[in-house]
Order: sequence, then structure tokens, then C-alpha cells
Amino acid sequence: MKKFLLLVMAALVAFPMSAFAATSEEAMMAELQKQIADLSEELEDLSDRLDGAERHSTLDRIEFSGDLRSKAHSIHYQDVTFNPGINVDMTDFFDKVNTGELGAFNNFNPQFSVVGFGPTGPIFDDTIPATDGIADINNNNTALDNMFFGLANSDREAFNQLFTAFAMGMSPGVQPFRLAVKPDTYDINNDIMYSTRLRLNMKAKVWDNVKFAGRLVMFKNWGDSTGSKVFDSWNSFTMDATDSGNTTGDWLRVDRAYFDWSNIADSGFYVSVGRRPSTYGPPTHFRENELRGGTPTGNVMNLNFDGITIGRSLEDWTGIEGMIARFCYGQGFESEWGNGELFNELDKIKDTHFAGFNFDLYNDGTNFLQTTIFTAQDLNDGFKGTIAFPNQYAALFAPTLNKDIQKFPNFNFVTRVQPSTEIGDINLGGIVFSREEENGIKWFTSAGWTQLKPNGKAGMFGGMGTDAVFQAQLSSDGTEVMMVPVNATEDKDRNGYGFYGGVQVPAPKGKVGLEYNYGSKYWTPFTQNQDDVIGSKLATRGHVGEAYYIVDINPRMSIKLSGIYYDFEYTGSGSPVGKPKDIDDVKDGKEYSLLPAIDTAYDLNATVTVQF
Repeated sequence: MKKFLLLVMAALVAFPMSAFAATSEEAMMAELQKQIADLSEELEDLSDRLDGAERHSTLDRIEFSGDLRSKAHSIHYQDVTFNPGINVDMTDFFDKVNTGELGAFNNFNPQFSVVGFGPTGPIFDDTIPATDGIADINNNNTALDNMFFGLANSDREAFNQLFTAFAMGMSPGVQPFRLAVKPDTYDINNDIMYSTRLRLNMKAKVWDNVKFAGRLVMFKNWGDSTGSKVFDSWNSFTMDATDSGNTTGDWLRVDRAYFDWSNIADSGFYVSVGRRPSTYGPPTHFRENELRGGTPTGNVMNLNFDGITIGRSLEDWTGIEGMIARFCYGQGFESEWGNGELFNELDKIKDTHFAGFNFDLYNDGTNFLQTTIFTAQDLNDGFKGTIAFPNQYAALFAPTLNKDIQKFPNFNFVTRVQPSTEIGDINLGGIVFSREEENGIKWFTSAGWTQLKPNGKAGMFGGMGTDAVFQAQLSSDGTEVMMVPVNATEDKDRNGYGFYGGVQVPAPKGKVGLEYNYGSKYWTPFTQNQDDVIGSKLATRGHVGEAYYIVDINPRMSIKLSGIYYDFEYTGSGSPVGKPKDIDDVKDGKEYSLLPAIDTAYDLNATVTVQF
């Protein structure tokens, strides 16, 4: 626009020179000077107005920033054990067999290998093949025929124990029942695995006291954009609350998106609504080599959720530097909409809601003290999500499906999963203190508490901190005896505790960090969105140590070399579903777990991060 105005001005200057050449030189020069002065004044005024409009337009637009992180992992697991089993109400099973509720024996003789009776029950000859007990495998086998024959053929010891109890008229109550002949223990080594994470930050000034902030995330393994994982752990379950912390594919997901309305009616209060900034809160930002990334205490909350925050700085009321109080509310699960609610079969599940308080108790730029306490009400035995179905479960629970799957051993069907029943509530609390010394050393310590409050209900994988009790049912077509969960083994409140501490020391061209955390048997924080590939280290029921060296290439680029070592003491890290089992007991066959149990693991990794 300025160039155009200068050209116009030049043309106007040239025009009178040609049109009025005959006039006196003095008059001409005076007129020209007057025109130039008038045009210069108009140009300056117009330029000021245009600059103001351009600045206003620029501030109205969204400002983008972000970071790109590429990471190489060498992942190793020691003594992974798969030893599946369930708790069966044997008294109920025997009653149903005796009354014919599960059908009758037609072709199979359960006594086929019994060669006598002793004082403790039947005497078996296990060299007799199970096929000797079936009269005609193709002649109207009943559900009981198929069940007992299959058990005798696959696990003779378990069959003998079951038949002994049945023959002796025992009423053993609820008993553990193994689904594998013996524990399968092995090591796994993934020598190299790469991932890339792209984060795009957005912010915009909406009005003087209203602003918008958001972040989009792409997080993927190299060579993989399937969006779903085979369900071999709770860490592989892709759901709303953990999408941004799991390698889901080459598309952008909304990690956070919210607006802040500050100093409402000059009260000092603010309201924030949307997808919350609830990930990478203090003190987890130290290991990420970032500023504080989220609001809540990171040792108990690192999870995406949608909700609202109402807060206020209390510094003017208390005189305590940096003191802020916040009330937070959100919803973690919608139980009806989208779940087939029009079929009217969703009476067992409920919406999950979060509510609690977060206090920055002191923050002077050197010392930081924060506490978080909240509750999650009406948790279910899972969330809505997507998995690739593990074929191993077909062999355990779906014999008909298993026959078809054997024809396609490298196929896993992808399925949408939703919970089956509400299992209880969880209360959580955490506190963190961090400090930066004058010599550049940063250190922190934090502690957390979780309380599981089960209601006695359970799904396939258990209730809240409890196992499920299964009862036998006949399928609708009468061809199969199924085991279905009916309740939990207990409804007792369980408390868990966690500790997390670390130090970061200046080093040549960067910093060195050491961290340690521990979680007790029932420790169950909401940190599943933490993107540690083995699983959120802060959710571990056991010990975790980490050491890292961050090299600052420049203020916007760094290289991180890190090693994380996990020593799991109990199963179920990161999930409130199921009873935590001692890892050694699972390995020894004394306890069962429907998911593989990891004893120890470590991840050696190298990271390059650039910010823009």
C-alpha cells in the first residue's frame, strides 16, 4: 500500500510539471512543495491506521508453535509369564451338573480313566487316552461331553481334580481354576524400535480477558499406523484418555483444547472449559526437559479428560507468593450415548466423573509446593476403546471361534470394546515439592495416595482391585458351557502409596538426571497417558530407576540419552481392574493372571527433540 501511495504521489508531482510549464518557476515550486507536504501528512496518517489494523488482525489469528521428537528404543523384558486362570464357583457348577441345568452326559464317560477308588477318591490311569472315554465323537455330543472331553484331552491333572471333587460330592465353594497346564515364562527382546511425536501448540487472544489454547499430537511407531494394538496389557488399550500418549498412527489428535475466561467481573476468579491441560504436570516436566506442562500433580494424574476448572490466585488474600486454588471437574466416560443405548441394555454401567482440588501452595520461582486431591466416581471395568483381539483368548474362552482362527494364525480382528459393569470409586491425592538451587541443581520429591472402593461387582478381568468369580452357564443354543463373571471376590477398601523423587545436575553442555519411584501393591494413579513404552513408570507397582543425560545442542534442540529399569512386584500396574498378584507367585503357578505378568524390564533410548 505504501508503494502504491508513493507512485501516486510521484505521478501527482510529475503532472503539474508538464501541465503548467509556462508558469513561473517560483509559483510552480511553491505549489509542488504544498502538495508534497499534504500528501506526506495523509500518507503518515494512512500508514498509522494500516499498521494498527494489521497488528489487530495478526493478534486475532492463532499463533502456532510446537516440537518434533524422534526416539530410538531398545526394549527388553525378563521373565514374562503367561499363566491364565479364573476363580470358579464350584459349588454352583456341581449343583447345575446334578440338576441337569448344564445338560447331560451323552457320549462321554467321565470315569474313562478311573481304575479304582481309594480313601481319598478315584484312582486314575493317565496313560489311557481321552478318546477312550467318548463313545462316538460325531454323535450328538452335549455341552458337558465337549467340556469334559476337552479338559481331559488338554489338561489331565485338572480334569482329575475336577472329577474327584465331583465324584466325592464335595462342595468346595469358589476355587481357582487354571486355564493352562503350566506357567509359560520367557524373555522378550525388541532390540530396536523407533517412534516420532509431533506436537502443535495453538493459542489465540479472543478478547482482553478471554484466550484460547490447544495442542494437537501425532505419535506413531515407525512403520505402523494401524491405530490399534493386540491386547496383551492395559497399556495397549487405545482409548480417549490415553490417545495422545500412545503410538496410535500418523494422524493428529486433540491433546488439549480449552478457553480461559479470566478476572470475571473484576473478581480475580477465572473459568476454563474444554479438554484439560492435565498431562505432564510437576514434577514430570523435569525429565521431559520442558517447563511445567500441566496443572495437576504428575505423580497421580497424567490423563486426558474433558471438563471445567474454576480458580483464583490467593496471593492478594494470603500474602503467600504464587498461591493459586483450583476446583476441577470432568467426565472420563459416557455410558450411554454411542454405546447402543437404544437397545436399553446398559443398566450395569454408569458415567464416570472426576472432581477435586489443586493448590499451588507456594511458588516463588525457586521453590514450588503443590498438592492435588480428587475423586473418580462410578468407574467401570474398562473404557470405550479399540483393540486387536488376541488369538490366545479364543483358545481359552471361545473354542468355536478358535477353530476358525487357526486357519488364519496371523489375523487379529479389530474390535470396539466397552465396559460391562460399574465396579466402584477411587480417591487420589498427591503432593510435590521442587527447588532450584543457586548452582543450577534442581531436585524434587513427591508422594501419592490412592484408595480403591470396590462395590463387589466384576467383569471378565475382575472388579476394582479384586478378581472376578465365574459361574457356568449353558449357551443359548445349548452346545457350550460358558464361564461368565457374576461378582467380585470381595468389596474391601484398599489403600495404595507411591513415592517419586529425583535430581537434575548441570553437566557439560547439558544436564544429568537421576530419578526413582516406588508403588505399593494397590497403588493405582491415573498416569496411563505417560508415554513410557513399557508402561507409565509412575503407575508401577514396584520399583523404577531412571538415569538420563540431556545435551542442549542449542536453546531449541536437545539430545537425550536415557535408561529406565522396572522391577515389578505385583501385576496390574496402571489399572484398577483385577487383584494385584505377586509376580513370583504367578511365575511359580500359585497365582493366575489373564494378562502376561512382567517381572523386570528395561528401556535404553536416545531422543532428538527440536522446538519451533
